[in-house]
Amino acid sequence: MNAAFASPTVLIVPGLRDHVDAHWQTLLAADLQARGRKVHTVPPMGREDLDCAARVNAIERVANSVAGPLVIVAHSGGSLMVAHWARRTRRPVQGALLATPPDFERPMPEGYPTVEALLDAGWLPVPRRTLPFRSIVVASRNDPLAAFDRVALLARDWGSELIDMGEVGHLNPASGHGPWPLAHYLIRDLSTPLAVAD
Repeated sequence: MNAAFASPTVLIVPGLRDHVDAHWQTLLAADLQARGRKVHTVPPMGREDLDCAARVNAIERVANSVAGPLVIVAHSGGSLMVAHWARRTRRPVQGALLATPPDFERPMPEGYPTVEALLDAGWLPVPRRTLPFRSIVVASRNDPLAAFDRVALLARDWGSELIDMGEVGHLNPASGHGPWPLAHYLIRDLSTPLAVAD
């Protein structure tokens, strides 16, 4: 197969969590690998160390270890990590799926980092510049970590296509979600180079 038309490597970027067997990103990585797709995952770093720069550096390390085009699949805080990373990397990206980004600029439920902690760790302000690659933002109508209208504004600022998933919580095991079949379709969409008009 011509390298220019090879399937991009899928780069999975988790949010502020440790490894979770039942998380859709974990299941997606295993499923894609079983189908012969190249997949790399940025190691989850949990909520103990919030250092945004360290997480951005982790994306850069993994991205640069992969040859050829990339499609990024990020969830929650991982979506914001990708927005920070996009400001500094020179790594070409074919597209990014950014699922349920949280609103780090507003207080979140108990047990999640405070706005002050996120500010101290370098997450704020949230990057609002148009992303330098095609992107799809998936938003939930009842996400406890972000109001739908706030995510819609973020998608607009990033120049992203917005998909309204309805009421799916935070699209994680806590909201009753394991496998997420739609991710396969969206990855296929992002993996297909857009036609260039003559």
